[in-house]
Amino acid sequence: MKLKAREKSSLFFEGIITVILLLLLNLSVVVLAEEAIRNNPGLENGIFIIKQSLVVGPYHTQIWSYQRWLVAFMILIDIWVVYWRLMRRYRQYQLHHIIDELHYIAQGHFDHRIPFKLKGDQQHVVTSVNSLVDSAIQSMDDERKIEQSKDELITNVSHDLRTPLTSIIGYLGLIEDKQYHNDEDLLKYTHTAYEKAKQMKALVEDLFEYTKVRQTEAPVNIINVNLDQMLEQLAASFELEASKKDIKMLSNTKPANLMIEADAEKLGRVFSNLIANGLKYGQGASYIKLEARQKDDYVIVRVSNDGAPIPQKSLDHLFERFYRVEESRSKATGGTGLGLAIVQSIVDLHHGKVHAESNDQETSFIVELPVQRPDTHKEKE
Repeated sequence: MKLKAREKSSLFFEGIITVILLLLLNLSVVVLAEEAIRNNPGLENGIFIIKQSLVVGPYHTQIWSYQRWLVAFMILIDIWVVYWRLMRRYRQYQLHHIIDELHYIAQGHFDHRIPFKLKGDQQHVVTSVNSLVDSAIQSMDDERKIEQSKDELITNVSHDLRTPLTSIIGYLGLIEDKQYHNDEDLLKYTHTAYEKAKQMKALVEDLFEYTKVRQTEAPVNIINVNLDQMLEQLAASFELEASKKDIKMLSNTKPANLMIEADAEKLGRVFSNLIANGLKYGQGASYIKLEARQKDDYVIVRVSNDGAPIPQKSLDHLFERFYRVEESRSKATGGTGLGLAIVQSIVDLHHGKVHAESNDQETSFIVELPVQRPDTHKEKE
């Protein structure tokens, strides 16, 4: 850290004044010592005897002179005092610079960081301050993203609720005003309103499920789950719906009876959503395949189909709320747009990962889960 010209001048003059004061102090000590020895003949004779006896070399060079030793000792003390005084003042200037930088950041310049490098504890202070500012900025950015996410959620929910609600009100209005010609028209209007109401119900249920699993303290009922049996049951439950589209449901797990620590209900929701997603979007598919393999301490589950591929530009956005691959927001194929977001949230609750891969041959959703939940394992220990 470079000092300002004014601070350098202040240090220089402070050093000069300190040296002058120390020289005056040293002179006073020497004078007082001389006076004390002169007024004490016994002490003076003793020093003389020691001086005569302490000689070295063939020429009997005397090495004792208390004045020289006293002066040398005081010079060493003076050097230490001057150094200590100047370093103390220098650290004070450093601290003032740190405080000035803090005031500058506190005025709203959150993109600024304390630039200089120091030594010792003050560098720890600088590093801690910069880290604290970075954390504050990250928290502010996260808060802004959360607010933006809430606004987007409200906007999307409003849009998705308004469309079927408008249809329901419209058709019920026609019935209310008796604007139908026969019972066939009446049944058509009520059936359309009923279907739109079911769409609204599905959206509300998915939204409730999504917000529930997104909570940081969402309850998770961890038990030992037989993944082999779960996937077989899911394949069987979707078999009728799949057969209507000429799609075969396949399930395979290695090793057999593979066990995993998980919330069975939530994990079932993950694979149900992925299967339903394949049935909706896998146009032209001949199969939906559920495969589970254990790899070290993890289980890799693939939900695959050989239907129409997902565009590469959409793969990174599939697990975003309300994202749909098709440009239109048609509920006939698009659903609520929350299914994969729910998958992502539940997998996160299980400390796992999920991603999608797609090419002309096959589209796969890959879920990676730990065999044992880390927090449960620690509690057992």
